[in-house]
Amino acid sequence: MIERALQCACLLLAITCAASYARAQNVHKIAITSDRIGEPPANFELLRTGTGDLGKWTVVPDTTSIAGIAIEQFSEDQTENRFSVAVYKPLYLANVAVRARVKLIKGTMQTAGLALRIQDSDNYYVVTANAFDKRVDLFRVLNGKMEQIAGTDADIFMDRWHTLAVIPENDRFVIATDNRRLFAASDRTFLIEGRIGLWAEEDNLSRFDQVELASLPLAEGR
Repeated sequence: MIERALQCACLLLAITCAASYARAQNVHKIAITSDRIGEPPANFELLRTGTGDLGKWTVVPDTTSIAGIAIEQFSEDQTENRFSVAVYKPLYLANVAVRARVKLIKGTMQTAGLALRIQDSDNYYVVTANAFDKRVDLFRVLNGKMEQIAGTDADIFMDRWHTLAVIPENDRFVIATDNRRLFAASDRTFLIEGRIGLWAEEDNLSRFDQVELASLPLAEGR
């Protein structure tokens, strides 16, 4: 079942499979518009896990991005276990595939990612790309505490765009980077609808581009 979900999100992973793609519903690209340069991105709510600075999320020019603009998160706050989350408000779903281009520019932790099934600032899943440890990992954040579910070594580098994607299907998750499947994992903590978001750790300067969503039908039998 999860392999069919991976195939059906061909928009997200550049995999062509017309029969499976028919299962995807309401493919949506989040608009990043130049008229908001210097301002927070439209339709996002800004949250923080932990204590300290909320983090500054703004639309900025970036000549290396697809459209010449990107969403940037910046903070100099090195408070441990502080995570900034920009939550996309219009969608509230359980099975929504998320894909985005992520660029890590500077910071102590060198980590950013995609959050999903967000319930509030302290409860959600997050897929992270880490240039310091050269890893991609899936975590649950439960009552504000980050717990690893699964992960693997990956070629993640600073100041380079990487494509990060997660495809959830009930309790199963497929994780991919740069259009390559990395791993699959299971977890039953949040088998409920929630929002998706952009995520950054502590004092990172990170940028996000081409954020795309594809809702998937609920799977039976789990």
